[in-house]
Amino acid sequence: MDIDRNHLATLEYTQRDGVAWVTLNRPERHNAINLTMIEELHELWLALRHDDEVRVIVVTGAGDRAFCTGLDRGVEIAQPTSPYMPEDPMPKIGPKYSDLWKPVIVAVNGMACGAAFYLLGECEFVIAADHATFFDPHTTYGMVSGFESMHLLQRMPLGEVARLTLLGSSERIGAERAYEIGMVSQVVPAAELRQTAQWAAEVIAQQPPHAVEGTVRAVWAARDMTRAQALSVAPHLTALGSLPWAEQNRRFAARGTEYRTR
Repeated sequence: MDIDRNHLATLEYTQRDGVAWVTLNRPERHNAINLTMIEELHELWLALRHDDEVRVIVVTGAGDRAFCTGLDRGVEIAQPTSPYMPEDPMPKIGPKYSDLWKPVIVAVNGMACGAAFYLLGECEFVIAADHATFFDPHTTYGMVSGFESMHLLQRMPLGEVARLTLLGSSERIGAERAYEIGMVSQVVPAAELRQTAQWAAEVIAQQPPHAVEGTVRAVWAARDMTRAQALSVAPHLTALGSLPWAEQNRRFAARGTEYRTR
């Protein structure tokens, strides 16, 4: 895809040592999503599929007040008169929608609500600053939480999703509660958020890329298919992405002993 990553209107893009940082860059609007951001994210995901220098992507928001507060309410989307053909460009912001199977880490640095769950729902895992909050105001505004609730159900128990979506803007989930129910994998002080996400991304970027991408595909296949269907795909993913046996043994012999305990 032909996209100039150095001149994006709504995103900030940096890349180093196999890790790309994508920052939602509309802090004056709490990084709310407009039509330009939708197109820039979609085109960026398509471009990164073909960029072998990028092995891992970290997504965060500019500033420390909000990761993303959903669709910018100033956006007007023309709708057809038929209810059977609704026009919803929002799914395009998800990396899996664009068939991107490189790992995506989301670093939540404040409020995350509404359409932010398209991104949280299609990433590999979420790291949150301790002041992060999560809520879904759709029902408060008379809207159905359709895509958002479905994305949330992939990470949270049904009762928690029902409470979050039905209470709308009247209740927010704090970072620690989000960790307890599985929405996020780690909570860190705000000052350590970027460093923590960078460490995880750099570790993953050092692994053989085909093995990493095959593992990502396996994880999502297990979620999207029945158990039997997913297991039938596993041999093919393993054969496609694994290094030759001799190289595996070489890497095993050279393994280090340093690790973190979370």
